[in-house]
Amino acid sequence: MSSTEGKSSVLKNFAIGGLSAMTATSVIQPIDMVKVRIQLKSEARGGNLSPFIIAKDIYRNEGGLKGFYQGIDSALLRQAVYATLRLGIYFNLSDYIKNNTNGGANLTSFQKVYCSLTAGAIGSFIGNPLDLTLVRMQADSTLPQAERRNYNNVFDALRRIIAEEGVTSLWNGASPTIMRAMALNMAQLVTYDEAKERLTKKWGKGHDKLIMFSASMISAVASSACSLPFDNIKTKLQKMKRLPDGTLPYKGVFDCARKTIANEGVLAFWTGLPTYYFRVGPHSIITLLTAEFLRSKMF
Repeated sequence: MSSTEGKSSVLKNFAIGGLSAMTATSVIQPIDMVKVRIQLKSEARGGNLSPFIIAKDIYRNEGGLKGFYQGIDSALLRQAVYATLRLGIYFNLSDYIKNNTNGGANLTSFQKVYCSLTAGAIGSFIGNPLDLTLVRMQADSTLPQAERRNYNNVFDALRRIIAEEGVTSLWNGASPTIMRAMALNMAQLVTYDEAKERLTKKWGKGHDKLIMFSASMISAVASSACSLPFDNIKTKLQKMKRLPDGTLPYKGVFDCARKTIANEGVLAFWTGLPTYYFRVGPHSIITLLTAEFLRSKMF
């Protein structure tokens, strides 16, 4: 492969990662909104956590269908940064190791884990400011009128956060965000690749579409179960505001985890799992299948 072709392949991998995730986000945003609200109601012990009741309240009180797309600009921009990096780095690292270390052979399980954890950590750290603005915009209408931030859009949110709280505050909740991304990336991508390889061996050639869909379904279950505890903590840390005495509700990841267990029970880490699955599951499936489609068409 020439130097020009190599650079083109690298750029295509990043483009495929971003486009795949942005497509999935456009479809899944309403479910993500309900998921965030369930987590916040659980933290506040706010009563009925039924996703159907919460969806009905959003529709009735927040402008109909438009209410489900609060923060969509932040969500798409986040995917343009975060997913482009976490998927693009994974695809490129995998291709490099396969072609330069393995002699064209598939990656070992350890190599897949290494690629997925590295890509997840880098992508989530750089994308944290956009994840922060998304959570705040989704949670804003749950606050009392006097406490709402009322960001106009993602760029207004970024500007005001820097002006009012300092640049470093853009990385509030970065630790659980990185942990979540690493868990999600590993569960999603390693499980998908492993399942696809094993199903191909079992069913043989000629069942490509069935194999890809089945592998993506398995990946979706693993992604949801592994990443939800980190997502729960991340949501609480990123939306918190200072208490009347000037302190914050949580001092960090471990303090948040401890207080969650004390106040809500250990199973609270999986609060809203069905809704979360119907957010992460389809998102994972759409992302993986879109990536497979684009890789087949762009290479």
